[in-house]
Amino acid sequence: MLNDKLKKYNLILASGSPRRQEFFKALGLDFEIRLKPIAEEYPPRLTHFEISDYLAQLKALPYKNELKPNDILITSDTIVWHNNQALGKPRNEAEAFQMIKSLSNTTHEVITSVCFTTQMFEKTLNTVTKVTFKNLTDAEIDYYIKTCKPFDKAGAYGIQEWIGFIGVTKIEGSYFNVMGLPTHTVYKTLLDIVNVNQNEL
Repeated sequence: MLNDKLKKYNLILASGSPRRQEFFKALGLDFEIRLKPIAEEYPPRLTHFEISDYLAQLKALPYKNELKPNDILITSDTIVWHNNQALGKPRNEAEAFQMIKSLSNTTHEVITSVCFTTQMFEKTLNTVTKVTFKNLTDAEIDYYIKTCKPFDKAGAYGIQEWIGFIGVTKIEGSYFNVMGLPTHTVYKTLLDIVNVNQNEL
């Protein structure tokens, strides 16, 4: 459906995340993957969605000079916001344990920002989902880390994995956003881009 309207465009996903790539396939979109290394660092003054917005835009920078007229580049970033600080990807088991322990028996926010870039414009949108965990035991946390090795995930957990099955008691907002991509936002924004461009012809 949407893919038919995007036939005149070249959709570029700048993400090595297998989950985001699977989402694009599940949406029925034809796309190519382009990857460029980038240091995911942000100014310490930034908070909340400002961080993920900044990083999503930062990831688009290396591609801007090579975009063709019909290219639509999509970059994104996900953070976990808890106790007024951003939780990124854990570097080791100890850090993963501390992150999950801090989320135990509390509610946190998962924020994903998506940046849409073309030769003519750049648009960044963010989605916030609230996730509540039960009181997780140390044994449960250890088991999850050793079994699933969540070192590529913000906040050290994947909601679609074992810890989500047994630990998440409440979600407010998009489930897919917690997995790393607000699919409804991506779909609507791409549809809007196509419709606006058609109206201008």
